Amino acid sequence: MKKLFTAILLGLVTVTFAQKKKAVVTADKFAGLDTAFERVLKDWHAAGFAVAVVEKNKVIYAKGFGYRDAGNKLPVTPNTLFAIGSCTKAFTASLLGILQKENKINLDNPVREYLPELKFYNDNMNNQIIVRDLMTHRTGLPRHDLSWYLFPASSRDSLLKRIQYQQPTAGIREKWQYNNFMFLAQGMIAEKITRKKWEALVKENIFDKLEMNRSNFSVITMAKDSNAAIGYGLKDDSIIKKTDYYNIDAMGPAGSINSSVNEMSKWVITWINSGKYNGKEIIPANYVTEAQSSQMVIAGALPSKEHPDVHLSNYGFGWFISSYRGHYRVEHGGNIDGFSASTCFFPSDSIGIIVLTNQNGSSVPSVVRNMIADRVLNLSSFPWSDSLKAAANKAKAAAKEAEKNAVSNKKVNTKPSHSLKDYEGLYSNPGYGSTEIFAKNDSLFMKGGNDIFWLKHYHYDIFQPFNIDKTDGIDTSDNSSLRINFSINDAGDISNFSALFEAGLDPIKFSRKPKPKEISVDDLKKYEGEYELAPGMNTKIYIKDNKLFAFVPGQPEYELVNIDTNKFALKILDGYSVIFDVSEKNVVTSLTFIQPNGNFKAKKK
Repeated sequence: MKKLFTAILLGLVTVTFAQKKKAVVTADKFAGLDTAFERVLKDWHAAGFAVAVVEKNKVIYAKGFGYRDAGNKLPVTPNTLFAIGSCTKAFTASLLGILQKENKINLDNPVREYLPELKFYNDNMNNQIIVRDLMTHRTGLPRHDLSWYLFPASSRDSLLKRIQYQQPTAGIREKWQYNNFMFLAQGMIAEKITRKKWEALVKENIFDKLEMNRSNFSVITMAKDSNAAIGYGLKDDSIIKKTDYYNIDAMGPAGSINSSVNEMSKWVITWINSGKYNGKEIIPANYVTEAQSSQMVIAGALPSKEHPDVHLSNYGFGWFISSYRGHYRVEHGGNIDGFSASTCFFPSDSIGIIVLTNQNGSSVPSVVRNMIADRVLNLSSFPWSDSLKAAANKAKAAAKEAEKNAVSNKKVNTKPSHSLKDYEGLYSNPGYGSTEIFAKNDSLFMKGGNDIFWLKHYHYDIFQPFNIDKTDGIDTSDNSSLRINFSINDAGDISNFSALFEAGLDPIKFSRKPKPKEISVDDLKKYEGEYELAPGMNTKIYIKDNKLFAFVPGQPEYELVNIDTNKFALKILDGYSVIFDVSEKNVVTSLTFIQPNGNFKAKKK
C-alpha cells in the first residue's frame, strides 16, 4: 500500500499588508542557480522539474531542468505541462469569490441552500455548515481520501452522495482537517448556481482571461499534448520509475488541473496584483484579500528553536498562510500520482514562485522554492536540500527502527475459516464505494483504483494488502499496519470486511454481495416451476424481465442472482441463497433454501 499512501499526501480576518520599499530583483540573484538545481535533481533522484519566478507583473526567471520523459531524454521546458494536484483548489474557491461579487452566493449562508443534494452525517452538520466552512477545511470531517482514491467513481454526483455516510472526527469549526470532498462540493455549488460544468467555469472565468491556453482539466487531455511530462516515482529510494497517469476527473475541483510554470505565472501575477491581470479584474479584490488572509488556524504553537521566524500556520480560501523567515507567505502544494507541485507568493514583497515536478510525493518543490525565496527576498543562504534530505533520512531511519522494535501480534499456525473462493464477491460501503475481491490460484486479490492488491494471509480471517506493480510484481517492502478483516454471518458465509481506512474512526465496513455470473435466459428456464416446501405450501420460481425470481406466499418476490453452478443468492438478503438439485439428465428435481435459521428443502412438483 506504499504507493497508495504516498500518492495522497495532501470569521473574516482582514490583513493589511505593509507597504515596504521593494528590493529590485536583479539578474545576479539567479547566478549559479542552474548548477544548484542540477544538483537538486541528482540529490533527490528526480526526473525533472520546472520553475518560474514572478515580480509584480512580469516573469523574471523561468527554466526547466531534467527530463519530462526520462526514457526518451526529452527535456523539461517552462512550457511543459505537469499535474498541479491540489494547487487546483485556489481556482475552485475563486469561482465562489466571483459568484459572491455577482450576488449569487453568500459565503456565510448554509451550504445546502445552494446544493441541497449535499447531505452530511447528521442534522447538526446539515443545518450548521456554511460555505465558508467548506473553503477552510473546518467542517469536522477528516480526509476520507481512500473513498475517492482507492474506490473511485465515474461521476461527481456519486462522490457527493458518499459524504452523507462519512463520519466526522470533530465538531464544526472545532479544528482544521484537510478534506478534498469539500472542494469537490464547492465546484458543484458553482455548477448548480451557473448550470455550467466546473471545467467550463474555470476556463471561461480564468484560463481564457489569462491566456492559459494549454492548461487543462484531465490527464487524458494532457497525455495528448506534445510537451507533457510523464509522471515518475522512486524504486528503492533511488531508481526513477515511470508511473501511470491517474484520472481524477470526478474529483476534479479538488485537484485535476494540469498546467505549466509559464501559464501558472499568469495566475500568480493576478494574485500579487489584487486580482488584476494586465489591468483587468480577473478575481474580485475583496475576495483576494479574504482568500489570502487567515480564516482558520491549522495549528497553534510558539515558534520553534529550529525555526524562530515561523510565526503562524493558518488557512485562507484554497491557500496555506504562513511566515517564511519573517515574510508573509501564501502557498499551496499539490500531489497526485507521479507529480508534485508548489504555488506560492509573498504579497508584501510582490514576489511569486511556481515549482512543478514529475516526481511522486517529492520534496523538490519545497527545496527549490526555498532556495529561490532566499535569493529574491535578500535573505542569508541556507542549505535547504541538505537540510531536508537529512530530515527525510532521519525519518526513514526512525521508521525502520520502529518497525524493527515492533512486537508482532500475528498468531502463528492459523488459517482462513473458509476456502478462498468463499471470500470472492463485490464489497461496498455507502461512504466509500465498491471493490471486488477475487481468488486466483492460491491467493486473494482486491481491486483498488488503478491497482490490484495481493491479500496475504495474516492470521485467521485477516489479510494484509500489498500493491502489485505492473512491471516489478508484488511489493513486499511495505509492511503497513493496514489489515482487511473478514467477518461471517449467522449462516456461516463471509458477509463483510472491515479496514481502518480513516484514523480516529472505527474500521470502515464493506458489505459483501456475491458477484453475479452470466447465465442465459434459456439456461434459467430449467429452474422454473412450483416446489413444495410443506403440504399445502408451495414456492414458485419464474422468469420475469429475463431474470429469475422466487415467490413464497406471504412474502415479497425475491430476485435470484446466479453465483455458482445451480446456486443463486437472494439479491436483497444477506446470507440467503438457493441451491437447485439437478439430475444427470440436467433436470431440476428440488431446491434448498439456505438461511441463517436453517436449510429448507422443497421438491419440484
